[in-house]
Amino acid sequence: MNVKVCRAKYKTLAPALTERARRLWAATEARAAGRGGITGVARATGMAPSTIRRGLREVATGDRLAPGRSRRPGGGRKRTVDKDPTLLRDLEGLEEPTASGDPQSPLRWTAKSVRPLATTLQGMGHTVSRQLVGELLAAAGYSVQANRKTREGPAHPDRDAQFRYINQQVRRCQAARQPVISVDTKKKELVGNFKNGGRQWRPKGQPTRVRVHDFLIPEQGKAIPYGVYDLTRNAGWVSVGIDHDTARFAARTIRRWWQKMGRPVSPRARSVLITADAGGSNGTRVRLWKWELQQRANRTGLTLTVCHFPPGTSKWNKIEHRLFSYISTNWRGQPLVSLAVIVSLIGSTRTTAGLRVRCELDRGTYPKGQAISDAQMAHLKLTHHRFRGDWNYTIHPVRSRA
Repeated sequence: MNVKVCRAKYKTLAPALTERARRLWAATEARAAGRGGITGVARATGMAPSTIRRGLREVATGDRLAPGRSRRPGGGRKRTVDKDPTLLRDLEGLEEPTASGDPQSPLRWTAKSVRPLATTLQGMGHTVSRQLVGELLAAAGYSVQANRKTREGPAHPDRDAQFRYINQQVRRCQAARQPVISVDTKKKELVGNFKNGGRQWRPKGQPTRVRVHDFLIPEQGKAIPYGVYDLTRNAGWVSVGIDHDTARFAARTIRRWWQKMGRPVSPRARSVLITADAGGSNGTRVRLWKWELQQRANRTGLTLTVCHFPPGTSKWNKIEHRLFSYISTNWRGQPLVSLAVIVSLIGSTRTTAGLRVRCELDRGTYPKGQAISDAQMAHLKLTHHRFRGDWNYTIHPVRSRA
């Protein structure tokens, strides 16, 4: 037979033929060619000689299959999971979160991608490839996913009640036209030509070149942004410190906010409500924080009320998603090469909702480890609220005697 002619005919017909139709066509071509026809058709089409012989038997016997079928039920190569009934069970055992805690697990200290999974399954006696592992995982509803921060640990029994209490205090102060602020420290930033998360538009193929390693440059130091966010006016103040994140730094940032932003718009204010986290420089147990607020109250004549968010709920602090998140968006992908750049980027943060931010550099020194004695604490004019007085308290100004 002419192999070239047969090959040309097959290339023309194959796209339009089903598996069974191709088999029967190859069988009729082989029978028409006579002796050596099976070998010739196999060379021309690439089919296995056994497939052509099966087609010949179907032609000879008039074997009929159900409409739409190319094989008898159960025909074709068996799936690996059918031949190896324990494969799926062992694969799911490796993927289960509880398996990672087993010290004897072969994947205890290995990233669970398809290659290590396939290698481990092969070591358990399974015949499996990484492609098949990927297909089995997808069919079982698995996908490649990153970690998601959702677990806050055991919820404090007074958590919801404290949230409601804070909301009540905020509404009360806003109704009385008294300032309400949210305070916190933003993540400390290394100053220098370091990579900053995010992307920005640049000429194609010309990314900003930055340092490979994020090691502190001693002569440039780090920036410590402490923010004050006015919940009523949607305005923020940020002091960028260069020393330490202490309660004195936090209190002086509040003082600067009051002098530059708070007092000019609320000259008749008699009190300020401060919402803060439960830890850090403005934590519930930090004596220096209360002492410094007392000094601020004495100098301004303001009554300062503090409501702390319950432990582990700092992300609910309004400053996090109404100020800090927009600052991070504004400077994404831009190296923070100097303190001046940091101050400019923070100060230029704007939103369509009207957020405006002012920022100044604070070159003051704020040493750690400053202790407040019991005698000093006794001079505080501090009133604990009836509900959770450790989280909610008011500091009243002390008038100096003439």
